[in-house]
Amino acid sequence: MGQIATDTFICFDLETTGLDPVNDRIIEIAIVKFTFDGTIDSYETLIDPEKIISPDSIAIHNITQDMVIDKPKIQDLLPAILKKLQGHVIVGHSIKLDLDFIIQACKRYDLPNMLTSCRYIDTLRLARLYGQSPTNSLEKLRVHFNISEEGAHRAMNDVIVNIDVFKYLSQSFKTTESIFKKLEKPILLKTMPLGKHKGRPFGEIPTEYLRWALGKDFDQDLVFSIKTELKKRKDGNRFHQIANPFSEL
Repeated sequence: MGQIATDTFICFDLETTGLDPVNDRIIEIAIVKFTFDGTIDSYETLIDPEKIISPDSIAIHNITQDMVIDKPKIQDLLPAILKKLQGHVIVGHSIKLDLDFIIQACKRYDLPNMLTSCRYIDTLRLARLYGQSPTNSLEKLRVHFNISEEGAHRAMNDVIVNIDVFKYLSQSFKTTESIFKKLEKPILLKTMPLGKHKGRPFGEIPTEYLRWALGKDFDQDLVFSIKTELKKRKDGNRFHQIANPFSEL
């Protein structure tokens, strides 16, 4: 792997019946093989999930049951999908969830795959590292970087936007390896990215809530940020106790 400008990447995105890789199913996939010079290959298809698509999911991607009823099933597509995904660095926004959907589908149909050990770059974490967009959703990053809108929230549209966002976020890196090196360490977030305190600086969030959040299965950056804030408060209290000899009275 040499200069980032000459490396080959795979960007892919899924639309699904929900957010649970074990119980939900894939209904659309888009894959683009690309370099910084342009697209090498692309692939997209709707998929029959053999399951009812919830109204909440339809409201997001506008893919209805009628649109997928005669489409191929995931078990028939997985060998070709795996062939396209394996062998290159994968790029995507919150890409681990998409990978988990493919991995679970492979387990369901007893298909071996190398995706559990593949190298991937999460553009959500790159955006956190960049730190200059007020919100790190793919749509807000598109607006922040003045990238053209591709239309409805569908897999291929998101992939096209994601590739452009990746190129902007990678401008300060000369090599792909330098991105991996930078993302090895957790990133300190400025504000809470989710929940009832979404958008608030960590310093303004109640301690009880931070302790509760620490027990949840959040990503490494959020866990690190919560721990850092709690440690700061603990150290602050300790300093107050040392500075004030009457604090324990």
